[in-house]
Amino acid sequence: MSQPQEFEKVLSGSATTVAQFEEKRSLLHRIQHFLHSAPAMVPLIVLIGLIIFFGIAKGEKFFSSYTLTLIMQQVAVVGILAAAQTLVVLTAGIDLSIGVIMVFSFVIMGNAVIAYQLPAILAILLGFLIAGFWGFVNGVLISRLKLPPFIVTLGTWNIIMAICLIYSANETLREADLTALTPWLHIFGISFKVGSAVVTLGVVAMIVLYIVLWYMLNYTAFGRHIYAVGDDPDAAELSGIRTGKVLIATYTLAGLIAGLAAWVSIGRNGSISPSTVVTDFNLQAITAAVIGGISLFGGRGSILGTLFGALIVGVMSMGLNMMGADPQYKVLLTGVLIIAAVAVDQWIRKVSG
Repeated sequence: MSQPQEFEKVLSGSATTVAQFEEKRSLLHRIQHFLHSAPAMVPLIVLIGLIIFFGIAKGEKFFSSYTLTLIMQQVAVVGILAAAQTLVVLTAGIDLSIGVIMVFSFVIMGNAVIAYQLPAILAILLGFLIAGFWGFVNGVLISRLKLPPFIVTLGTWNIIMAICLIYSANETLREADLTALTPWLHIFGISFKVGSAVVTLGVVAMIVLYIVLWYMLNYTAFGRHIYAVGDDPDAAELSGIRTGKVLIATYTLAGLIAGLAAWVSIGRNGSISPSTVVTDFNLQAITAAVIGGISLFGGRGSILGTLFGALIVGVMSMGLNMMGADPQYKVLLTGVLIIAAVAVDQWIRKVSG
């Protein structure tokens, strides 16, 4: 065996340990990482803070079971619409037509019963079919023609609103007339007691919907595809995900959920008024989603955060009303929360950047 050369003798005495670098994270950095991994925590913290604030301000009156269940009833319709909007926003899209789809759907349900004398089950299915159809149209225009979601849904918002008002002649269908023919349209208005709390089936429908969507987004391939398309559509396409089909399915599902919101809305309001087509349901749904931590850039957020976002708006509205505050304070605080939610989202997203 040959003798080691001089440079090899030097190397034999050198250190053999591998350098290790331990990143020291500040408390703020750890909080940032925690919120990035649990996007529903920010709206949950805000919700708890508001409940504590109004609870201290109004005491037992605010913490009564009647008040808390009334808040749930008030946010049921918007909460369901916000769930539909969340699915679309997770794909980095937006659906400005979701509110008018809901109104057109319940107008169809009511007229199918009164004008066409259809059985309630067929009327309800027809309402869902119409809602799903408009969602499908949005999805096709966005995925196949590559049109911006904002422009497409702004256009269909105007089209659906016009068709709804022309078709219905803006005539309100009275609750008594609907109830005389069938009780099924108002089934989600039925209430029952849980202890001293009064809960409607509409609230139950909203909670069940969120549980189903939470499971779908977290434990099914379709749910993971929604996140993937919103995060990076090109990468999703390269990985084998058919992004066009995912978009069409997502917008169609959002339309069907708007159909559920229509049915729940009939139960809550009793009568069917086409004039509500001008109500800002779209903005309310978007507000709940954004405050709930759903990133407008797509691919990030929790469906439970949207539920918390809807409850934040409901708690804030009820608390300010109980304090006798000017209604414009609700508008002001909602605007502040929207801007703050987007700012926090941008700050949290820096972790993944």
